[in-house]
Amino acid sequence: MDRGPLTDVMADTIFNHMVNYQQNHGREAELDAVFGALADPTRRAILARLAEGPTTVGDLAMPFTISLPAVSRHLKVLEKAGLLARDREGRIHRCRLEAQAMNEAADWIAHTRAFWEGRLERLARYLETPEEE
Repeated sequence: MDRGPLTDVMADTIFNHMVNYQQNHGREAELDAVFGALADPTRRAILARLAEGPTTVGDLAMPFTISLPAVSRHLKVLEKAGLLARDREGRIHRCRLEAQAMNEAADWIAHTRAFWEGRLERLARYLETPEEE
């Protein structure tokens, strides 16, 4: 049976990197947790509210049409990512923003931006140079 242009060896070396995703550790895991937490619009809205100052879980949940347990699950994701801290005063849970965790994400974005801007500038210079015949 003809397999087309792929040989047996080549077919065995092709894999889907998303399926074979490896868990990161240390700094990379922390960065993954921050970006994962920021990927959800509800969590971003919670962080925007917390940027105004500390508040209770009930006040955070008020503008959303989801249940209090669902909001609590979002808060746990933010807490695990280091973006939120909770203080308990009896039955009242007060949350506050921990923006320090975003600094590493901002540093990664700045580094990646500088890399790609440099590449794009070199590409633009290359494309602007006249061809020699």
